[in-house]
Amino acid sequence: MRKIEAKIAHFIERHALLEHAKRYLVALSGGADSVCLLLVLQRLGYEVEAAHCNFHLRGEASDRDAAFCESLCKQKNIPFHRADFETAEYAKTRKLSIEMAARELRYNYFNEIIEKFGLQGVCTAHHADDQAETVLLHLLRGTGLHGLTGMSPRRGPILRTMLEVTRDEIEEYLTSLGQNFMTDQSNFQSDFTRNKIRLEIIPKLKEINPSVVQELNLTARHLRDAELVLDDALRIAAKEICTESSEKTPFLMEIDLEKLLRQPSPAYALYHLLAPRGFNRSQIDEISQTLTQQAGRQWYSPDHTLTLDRNRLLLSLRNDEKTSSLVISEPGNHPIGEKTALNVEIFPKTADFIVSKAPNIATLDADKVVFPLTLRPVQEADRFVPFGMAGSRLVSDYLTDRKKSLPEKRRQRVVTDATGRIVWLVGERADNRFRVTAQTESILRLTLVF
Repeated sequence: MRKIEAKIAHFIERHALLEHAKRYLVALSGGADSVCLLLVLQRLGYEVEAAHCNFHLRGEASDRDAAFCESLCKQKNIPFHRADFETAEYAKTRKLSIEMAARELRYNYFNEIIEKFGLQGVCTAHHADDQAETVLLHLLRGTGLHGLTGMSPRRGPILRTMLEVTRDEIEEYLTSLGQNFMTDQSNFQSDFTRNKIRLEIIPKLKEINPSVVQELNLTARHLRDAELVLDDALRIAAKEICTESSEKTPFLMEIDLEKLLRQPSPAYALYHLLAPRGFNRSQIDEISQTLTQQAGRQWYSPDHTLTLDRNRLLLSLRNDEKTSSLVISEPGNHPIGEKTALNVEIFPKTADFIVSKAPNIATLDADKVVFPLTLRPVQEADRFVPFGMAGSRLVSDYLTDRKKSLPEKRRQRVVTDATGRIVWLVGERADNRFRVTAQTESILRLTLVF
């Protein structure tokens, strides 16, 4: 077994990337990297098929590469798949860069083949030089620890088996086999940032340290190991500082600020918690700098809202803040959500009747309430007379005294009757004007069912 084959075999085994009993797709461009990958995997005894994408961006050269790939696979008796794309038109229609359009088309096609033919994943020819370029690219653009770890051996269906092999080793291997390959001339143009790193920056760095590619890869590997340790510590910290929601709370997660601020890096802990919810780096930096400021501040990601509420941060879904009104014209069970309903009952009061004290039940004098009822969100000027009190209060003041968070206030609902009077602050308190008395003859019972 040649040295490069042994190196790749060891890498595959160490990271448990491939199994000999299963089949895999190889992304074959025709360049040295992918040709090397295809041949090595076949020589190592893996069942592989190849897929080539013709993006029609380089005229005859694109067709030449496609023909080469098909010929190579026929010669090696490897199943071959090919797709032709009008990439420029696709990019224009979807307002993408050519690079992003090609990437989207390529991986969508690979996924189709994997699903159609029952393959286990797609092997790409990313190697040590690509890894070094990726680390430098992320460093130049600004990144956290994860960006400095570079590409991982496995990301979903994408399998990178050559991350410890250099470009020089690849070309030496193909030369030893007498195997030719195609050369993409765009790789020698300094038009794109990555090519500038490849053609200008790394050669300069090699003048300082000839082993710079290997050293950058070693650094990325060490940082991946450190990231595993850090992620484990952050998972433990998350259990301490976070409380997940229950069905009765309007938020997904509650972050205890006192416990958060005791973390070695509150900002990094926040990034770990909020980045997966769509909050970007600048937002999280701003949040971490305002933790001790006035409550009520909010930040938004595409799907979530984060609220600074006294001594905690509250995460909620944005669509949960929007509640519609429901008109109830008669008794019955009235759905108000996927898992919630308002049950309305009217029945005669008996001598042994006892008023329920459960927060999800309102027991009212039916004769004092005028139908139809309306279940709706709280409005700014809403007032009611809390049970047991004589004077009216603003609902907003009542909720503030109850120390309700902003998301809870926005989700709070009331039930009003046909005259517009609030009969129940749902889940909180009935209105004293509709209380059951000794003179009550009929009971109106409202039950919030979960």
